[in-house]
Amino acid sequence: MTDYTVHPSAIVDEGAKIGAGSRIWHFVHICGGAEIGENCSFGQNVFVGNRVKIGDNCKIQNNVSVYDNVYLEEGVFCGPSMVFTNVYNPRSLIERKSEYRDTLVKKGATLGANCTIVCGVTIGRFAFVGAGAVVNKDVPDYALMVGVPARQIGWMSEYGEQLNLPVSGSGSAACSHTGAVYTLSDGRLSKSE
Repeated sequence: MTDYTVHPSAIVDEGAKIGAGSRIWHFVHICGGAEIGENCSFGQNVFVGNRVKIGDNCKIQNNVSVYDNVYLEEGVFCGPSMVFTNVYNPRSLIERKSEYRDTLVKKGATLGANCTIVCGVTIGRFAFVGAGAVVNKDVPDYALMVGVPARQIGWMSEYGEQLNLPVSGSGSAACSHTGAVYTLSDGRLSKSE
């Protein structure tokens, strides 16, 4: 008896650790070494590798492969068909499994539909990567990233709304939904407690 839901078409290999309340939908494959938190959702045709850790309350939408050496903290959203990689310079004829690069997606980050995250980067807390963007370098906390290659065009609140702040410089702004105040200083955004 499990305390999570698995669709009959899904494959969950023996040894996988899956938290209570998680939902695994059609044609998902979760490898035996995966560690998954509570209340996660895995949409149709998701693959989760062996050396993967996924925190609580993550949503992995349809057609996403979370390969070895990808680590998602709590509350990460992976939009439909977004892409992770784990080898920087792959060749079919050359074995590079010993060269996997770690990718870390921090708490609350959103990765939009069809975006690509090149291995070896860190996506900051509550960052927002727009649909179709290609991220090839680290992303600051709360940064709004778009384009190919991705560039920062603004800042996002934890609620998921763009803040009225410049990309660089200094200033402060309040989230119109929560009233939380965010302060920009020295290229970093922080939330006032």
